[in-house]
Amino acid sequence: MYKKLITDNSMEAILTLTEVAVEKKKKKNKEKKDKKKKKDKELQDDKVKSNKVKSAPIDAQHLTSDPGYLGCKNVACQKRDASGGCRVRTCAATLTFHVVNFRTDVEFVLFSGGFRTPCVLKRSGALRFANPAKPLYGHLSSTDSKATSMRLTWVSGDARPQQVQYAGGMSAISQVATFTQKDMCSVPVLPSPAKDFGWHDPGYIHSAVMTGLQPSQSYTYRYGSDFVGWSETIKFRTPPAAGSDELSFVIFGDMGKAPHDPSVEHYIQPGSITVTNAVAKEIQTRKVDSIFHIGDISYATGFLVEWDFFLHLITPLASQVPYMTAIGNHERDYADSGSVYVTPDSGGECGVAYESYFPMPIVSKDKPWYSIEQGSVHFVVMSTEHKWSEKSEQYNWMNEDLSSVNRSRTPWVIFIGHRPMYSSHIGITLNVDPIFLTAVEPLLLKYQVDLVFFGHVHNYERSCAIYQRKCRGMPKKDASGIDTYDNSNYTAPVHAIVGAGGFSLDNFPKIIIGKRWSLSRVSEFGYARVHATRTDILVQDLKDLISNCQQYVQFPADPKIPPSQACCAVIQRANIPCLCSKVTPPIEGIICMDKVVYVANYCKRPLQPGSNCGSYHVPGGPLA
Repeated sequence: MYKKLITDNSMEAILTLTEVAVEKKKKKNKEKKDKKKKKDKELQDDKVKSNKVKSAPIDAQHLTSDPGYLGCKNVACQKRDASGGCRVRTCAATLTFHVVNFRTDVEFVLFSGGFRTPCVLKRSGALRFANPAKPLYGHLSSTDSKATSMRLTWVSGDARPQQVQYAGGMSAISQVATFTQKDMCSVPVLPSPAKDFGWHDPGYIHSAVMTGLQPSQSYTYRYGSDFVGWSETIKFRTPPAAGSDELSFVIFGDMGKAPHDPSVEHYIQPGSITVTNAVAKEIQTRKVDSIFHIGDISYATGFLVEWDFFLHLITPLASQVPYMTAIGNHERDYADSGSVYVTPDSGGECGVAYESYFPMPIVSKDKPWYSIEQGSVHFVVMSTEHKWSEKSEQYNWMNEDLSSVNRSRTPWVIFIGHRPMYSSHIGITLNVDPIFLTAVEPLLLKYQVDLVFFGHVHNYERSCAIYQRKCRGMPKKDASGIDTYDNSNYTAPVHAIVGAGGFSLDNFPKIIIGKRWSLSRVSEFGYARVHATRTDILVQDLKDLISNCQQYVQFPADPKIPPSQACCAVIQRANIPCLCSKVTPPIEGIICMDKVVYVANYCKRPLQPGSNCGSYHVPGGPLA
């Protein structure tokens, strides 16, 4: 018996299994197969879902406590019928699945034999969504530097234009687009899943621009139509306009997706749940103006239904905060597609799905580079997967854009891409063309780019101020223990890899040889939190997704402000909330006015001087 599934969106469907049977085979054939199964662990997978995934927030599970009963391997189960076939007892179990509305019927299949030689035992039959045309997965993005408009993109099973209603009476009609299997790429020697068995109809992608907004203001909206229904009412905040005093954003790369149940799916990234939950909490408890996801977005890699799973995963974040993206190898690369790297990494998507779901303020189709200004920061977002060599269209654009930055309006320049120029991870030189460094790095120095963020490598790593593989400037520890780069005497950009957004982590070698430029290395899931003013930038790497501030980096731009005082100003303006932690033995912390800034590698929740945090005493008095 199967409990009927009727759901609008991502409701839980309860599947109850009864009557389990296996295909009857001759005894001799079965004995041969049993011997083969002992040699191959995958072939004895009589589970509904397979092995536990390390770092997963949700564990896989067996259908019953006896994982061998389906193949009749348990001695107590080995009963034969009159013809010598294997007879198994009837078993029942209940599993809970979290089902995402991807606009098509769903079937549940029970099978034995593992994934290599599956034997279908039971099918549920088609289970239909109550509203397959329902508007879903609304996500925001900035359209320009004025912050007076905001784009909303969502997915529906209906091709008719819909609308977004916002700001208590305003509305905007959606433009509707889709893509087909013919738009996917493939080559005869390397057939792509996107063009074949990985294809899934994307439905209709709606996009509308909300205009007449004010920077740094909160609004509510809903999207849909009377024909297909409406989303819930959602609250969002516009980012600060270019030239304003402050900006707070989070940045990460290489996320992917994972199911909210014990399922196993194509290219699962269980860390993505941990990171999205942490960022969602950050949005609720702090001011986050923007999110930057810098490549390797969904890891759908030609299995198009995975985009629905990813969009569902990020909806709690991207529906409230502009979700800005950069393209990565798993969105764009394929043979004979025009990508710099001839790899099958996109599975035949070749950027089509990415650009459809995430319309950025780019130059034009398949030219996914752009710049945008928010607060005191000018962002330059490049594509490492398109031609970037000298005299290429993208190179000329980068040169022109960087040369036109008004440093009086945006004193900070942050450069963003996917594949890094520097990494101490073994094998990275095989993944990044060495010419990339020689072609693009001189632009960063010429135009005095302050910070460079890359992904691709699945960890966090920060450099000195580096150029041509040599440190041109080293940070100094200020009184609070924060690495402080003095950009009043510019020497070179500081590079940071933030690719720990969810995909399986890349560990660093135990011994780092010849990498003196690498000052900080963390191989744990996390993201970077950045707070920029007109005088300084504070970068925090959050590892392990706890509220403890694990890595501080600071860039005071004004040489008249001592580093410790600049830190105080940043802490006060950002109102950084951190956890209290016990310190053994007790160590006196650094006090920034009435806030504990840094102690024993942990920052503390703002406390009044003289108060106690567990067994840790907070001494009184401001910084000298």
